[in-house]
Amino acid sequence: MVLGVTELLHLVKERSLVENLATRELESPEGAGFDFRLGTLYRLSGQGFLGVTERETPDVNEVATFDPDRTITVTLEPGVFYVGKTLERVNVPDDLIALFTPRSTLYRSGVTVFTGDVKPGYRGELNFGIMNFRNEPFVLEMGARVCHAMFHQVTGGTATYRGQWQGGRTTTGTKEVQI
Repeated sequence: MVLGVTELLHLVKERSLVENLATRELESPEGAGFDFRLGTLYRLSGQGFLGVTERETPDVNEVATFDPDRTITVTLEPGVFYVGKTLERVNVPDDLIALFTPRSTLYRSGVTVFTGDVKPGYRGELNFGIMNFRNEPFVLEMGARVCHAMFHQVTGGTATYRGQWQGGRTTTGTKEVQI
């Protein structure tokens, strides 16, 4: 069952389900969820590794960070993969899971956001992939709404998130053993 905006706004107020929501989402949300905004954009560099027990993500170089006092735009180069971090921070209770979809303006422009699920018990900002699939550059404003979060009720019990990405870190920094 997807939670509607009335229930979501109640959970934001009573349980801090989502912190740092835009005024638009608090006063006039659309659909059955909230739009999340681009807070920081990173470009990957170097090699990554995923093994059976160990992993190491590529390094990240910050491209830009949202500043509420000024407009900052970035140019997404064609065929380049970026990692974005949200301005919003989630505190997912044990009986919910969040799923994301890209905003249609992006894919109508040849740009997409790669998202995943947010497991019960996860707390922190969210990271996602973003890529310009066109042959022309695409200009994106920091703080723009880039994906839509929908929260689903989980029945039958859950195993809460206990992974190393808790809190919203963007990279491993070095090779590490996976939990």
